[in-house]
Amino acid sequence: MHFSKKLIILSCASLAAIASCTPERSPFDVSPAESLDPKRAEAPYPQIAIPADLDMESPRWKGIDLTPAPPVIPVSANEEAKSFVLKPGFKIEPILSEPQIREPAAIQFDGNGRMYVLELRSYMQDIDASGELFATSRISRWEDKDDDGVYETGVVFLDSLVFPRFVVPFGPNTILSMESNEDHVYKYTDTDGDGKSDKKELFATGLGRSGNVEHQTSFLTWTMDNWMYSTYNAHRIRWTPDGVIQEPTGNPYGQWGVAQDNHGQVWFQDGAGGTPQNFNFPIVYGNFRVPGQFQEGFRVPYSLVKLADFEPGMRETKADMSLNNVTGSAGNDVFRGDKLPKELIGQYFYGEPVGRIIRQVKSTKEEGLTYIQNEYIDSESEFIQSTDPLFRPVDIATAPDGTMYIVDMYRGIIQEGNWTQEGSYLRTKIQQYQMDDIIGNGRIWRVTYDGMPRSKEKPRMYDETTAELVKHLEHPNGWWRDMAQQNIILRQDKSVVGELEKMVTSSSNELARIHSLWTLEGLGSLKAETVKNLMKDPSSVIRIQALRASETLYKYGEKSLAENYRAMPLDADPSVAIQALQSAYILKIEDADKLLKSSQQVNQSKGVQLVTTQLLEREEEAKKAAATRYSPKEQALFAQGKTIFDSYCSTCHGVKGLGTPTGAGDLIAPAFSGSPRIMGHPEYAVKTLLHGLTGAIEGKEYEGVMISMSSNDDQYIASVVSYIRNEFGNKGSFVDADYVAQIRKETASRESNYNYDELVAEIPKALFLQDNWKVTASSTSLQGVGSTRDPSYAFGFKGWKTETAQEPGMWFQVELPKERQLAEVEFDSGAEQFPKKYTVSVSIDGKSWTEVGSGTGVKGLNTVRLNAQATGRFLKIQTTEKGEQSWAMKQMKIYAR
Repeated sequence: MHFSKKLIILSCASLAAIASCTPERSPFDVSPAESLDPKRAEAPYPQIAIPADLDMESPRWKGIDLTPAPPVIPVSANEEAKSFVLKPGFKIEPILSEPQIREPAAIQFDGNGRMYVLELRSYMQDIDASGELFATSRISRWEDKDDDGVYETGVVFLDSLVFPRFVVPFGPNTILSMESNEDHVYKYTDTDGDGKSDKKELFATGLGRSGNVEHQTSFLTWTMDNWMYSTYNAHRIRWTPDGVIQEPTGNPYGQWGVAQDNHGQVWFQDGAGGTPQNFNFPIVYGNFRVPGQFQEGFRVPYSLVKLADFEPGMRETKADMSLNNVTGSAGNDVFRGDKLPKELIGQYFYGEPVGRIIRQVKSTKEEGLTYIQNEYIDSESEFIQSTDPLFRPVDIATAPDGTMYIVDMYRGIIQEGNWTQEGSYLRTKIQQYQMDDIIGNGRIWRVTYDGMPRSKEKPRMYDETTAELVKHLEHPNGWWRDMAQQNIILRQDKSVVGELEKMVTSSSNELARIHSLWTLEGLGSLKAETVKNLMKDPSSVIRIQALRASETLYKYGEKSLAENYRAMPLDADPSVAIQALQSAYILKIEDADKLLKSSQQVNQSKGVQLVTTQLLEREEEAKKAAATRYSPKEQALFAQGKTIFDSYCSTCHGVKGLGTPTGAGDLIAPAFSGSPRIMGHPEYAVKTLLHGLTGAIEGKEYEGVMISMSSNDDQYIASVVSYIRNEFGNKGSFVDADYVAQIRKETASRESNYNYDELVAEIPKALFLQDNWKVTASSTSLQGVGSTRDPSYAFGFKGWKTETAQEPGMWFQVELPKERQLAEVEFDSGAEQFPKKYTVSVSIDGKSWTEVGSGTGVKGLNTVRLNAQATGRFLKIQTTEKGEQSWAMKQMKIYAR
């Protein structure tokens, strides 16, 4: 193996740490240890200071060995390769490593086979996690241009990122990504072909999450059903030609890893839990408790590293000092390639970086339920083991060449700083072996098998015609099928519909039939007749796929499918029966609860019994929750709005708020689900209903025209707006009749419909926190977050709160860089820490103040609309009553005209 001499010379020039690097020497032979003090291994071993008040008899510490030990020494990639224990016939080789990449955490391949690497260059650069959120991370892109198996040509596609959460290839020279502590997913594009992103566009919002970097959204993944799923988020998003929509799902309980199998079942990889999650049923149907799905012994890892350097401490240590219970897992893949033994196809793999192993999972299906076990439990082994303590597998992928790739962070510390604090067990062990300064490395490995060389077929999907992409739906490698399907849908090229319909009905390749079915669905060209025929297919797999794909047609108005959902719970295959019941439930077909109860009596299979019982329980819980979800006033608005929408608005906007198809592949009216216009300021929707809207919306023409609804009273308008802002996966503030009356009065002189650009120009826009804002408060809590707490956190997920309970006169103030006409303030105070009563004032100079609004705090979302005099550079919120709780705010928004 070799890199080009030119690249090696450049690498040596940029990384003085690799002191002995020469063009003749493979980079995989260059040891990170050479950048360390050569006397490191010869220095006196450090004595570990133990706090005097530590309870050495506690389960975490009892029996710990703190004898001074030699430091762990990093080695070259070729040396590390010797540490792996593989099953007979398997080989592992490096294809990319430091110094070209540093701290790799995930990889993705685009339609031309180029590998994007997520490099988390700020992660645990010391034992205290200093600079964790510095903008030093990047996404690089790599190619193997000389076809020698090594990715030698790279470019930094996107630089200076704050701990990015994922990378998603999204068409030619385009990716999606999101940074930590952000709520927005952006689309990044290289428009001039130099390999570097130069265009940034908002793609979707509402996917973020704050907190520890290990506990934020990750691995946004486009799956076979044409939706995108991520960890932590209890909703999924989907690109459509009319914009990004969203739907609620169950809680994925994943932390670092989202993968799918050949039939589109999504597997989420838990982190600290150490096990895969939600693999029994699609997460869109919610969470199900499946007793015994992890078979006995599944949680026991078989590690060859015996340092006892893991957070649970001695309580989860075997007698040989190796890990006895999975404690951290990361990265996952259902292998779907064609260049490893066929026994591996469809098998689930994930990394356990604390145990330094790659686990292979075998699954068995019984009466519609899936149970999983370690493939090598009988021999007390794993698919891959390593004796190198620095092997840290964090991602796994089926590659375009048909083999398996493994991302190895190759570092000393893998746990985040919250678990390495002063006095912690883990910090003590890290220091014992001097692992805290082994940083800045990273390798990507290829796993191959004797007699099955990697494929040298080069993907060139961005250069191919759509008809050529259709042929890839028959490819034996699942990566090719997925990427071809995605790119056909992004093109929205319906010239291939005939070929796809032929493939789905007559191909002898079952996987090609599945992909062609979902490609038709993604093009908006799937016919009810097609899915009804497929529901009678001899293959139970095809019957299940037909049921799932048909849900889209039902949502867009094909109600005749309800009869199929009622009939198919009688299918002889429990998995088909379960799918029909789940489809009927999620679509809320008429008398779905009766269907569940009758199926429970007729079908005694374990899977049907479990699903019907838990869905009926969920239905009862939902009825109870509905009574407390909103205030009585909000419940009345929501109920009235739903009645109006179902009987009138759904004709154009779709029964599920997704828009109604015209029959020619377009929509009569735009979708409400996930719409930033609907979830933005409510004035947009109110003015649209009062005066109508014509013309293109964000450049998209619709068949229907939104006529004025002003003949209806204010309560009618308020209920519809409140409903569409809080249904279809949306979450927004309610509006009342008084607010509608105010806007009706202000716009009374208007005699014509709005056009979109005119309307948008006068709607208040949310102001985003900028570096030149000055945010202060009379009191700020430091509890639990150290001295870095800042009032500006009120604008994010972390939130701000007062140090003490509420007192009259407590204030929160924002100084803007210039004077603005302010319209509204919105913030979330959670369940208890809302301000009892408060005023909102503005000022031009920060000295003379004018009160422009007031409010009484409520649980959750608080909104106060400001009067017409709310013009200023300073905004202050001030409490007016004493309260028992502190005052908290997060996800704050200030709207201005």
